[in-house]
Amino acid sequence: MPVVIIKMARGRTIEQKRTLISEFTKTIITTLRVEPGMVTVLIDELDRDNIGRSGRALSERDHTWV
Repeated sequence: MPVVIIKMARGRTIEQKRTLISEFTKTIITTLRVEPGMVTVLIDELDRDNIGRSGRALSERDHTWV
């Protein structure tokens, strides 16, 4: 049973997350040749205060990407 865990900054729309889940599932089904019901995709959304890049929290940076 393949399980994919995606960790990302909070702030994406429900439609973006649905598309992400769908596309990962399609790729796993095709690549591993498993049934769709065997694939689990977990999205772990993190607050921007809890993610750092280049020595600064994302909450301190420009929000041009979420």
